[in-house]
Amino acid sequence: MVDEAAGSPAPQGRERVGDRLRAAREAAGLTLADVGQRTRIPLRHLEAIETSTYGSLPSITYAMGFVRAYARTVGADEVSLAGDLRGELSTTWAPKARHEPYALAEPARLPPRGLALAGVFVAVLILAGVALWYGTSIFRGEEAPQVAAVPVDASPVQPAAVPQPAPTPTGGQVRLTATDEVWVRVYDAANDTLLIKTMQKGETFDVPANANRPQINVGRPDKLAITIDGQAVPALGTGERPIKDVGISADALRARAAPAGA
Repeated sequence: MVDEAAGSPAPQGRERVGDRLRAAREAAGLTLADVGQRTRIPLRHLEAIETSTYGSLPSITYAMGFVRAYARTVGADEVSLAGDLRGELSTTWAPKARHEPYALAEPARLPPRGLALAGVFVAVLILAGVALWYGTSIFRGEEAPQVAAVPVDASPVQPAAVPQPAPTPTGGQVRLTATDEVWVRVYDAANDTLLIKTMQKGETFDVPANANRPQINVGRPDKLAITIDGQAVPALGTGERPIKDVGISADALRARAAPAGA
């Protein structure tokens, strides 16, 4: 095998293919870049052809094709050159290795971080179990210490008196007071009207104490102040929407004001 740097020898009595192509190119007044532009062959491959160092070409097939294209571009006899090139390559072709040698030495393998953390956690659990085994009687089934019995007084125990809740007041005078102009209708359970009008600011109305479950229909409940025997109770609504069929007896109003679950 011929050294790649020195190039491939030509058949006996003939000039090398690369030398003949270079002479034809120079005679045609072309540079190597001109040939590369016309043939689309990389300059490094053209240089390898001219120096007859074919080992850098991908394969013999590529070498033959490149030489034919080069010869056509510079007006040389491509058939003759291809034949001579085949003779040169038959004894000198030695392509470069196209792969990296496999590294037999395998790098040291470290356990994944998650596996290492799991190992640490298991070790902590084992140490905690040992500490509990020797430090306590949880896992050894030892009997609990006996507690001295306390004598029980045989005399009956009187239950403690439970305070009774104060009685919830019932009844009372309900008064409606307009804090602004507001339309109101008050009626009883039989739908008999007790009041229907547009109340003016400051105007009041006392709901009859003997009315049968009085109810109210009002467009702006936030414009009504309500009291029971002079004590204010929460408004019937925020005024965002009208309300209807809402009880306004003293007991109904107290129930509305009572906390949930009272």
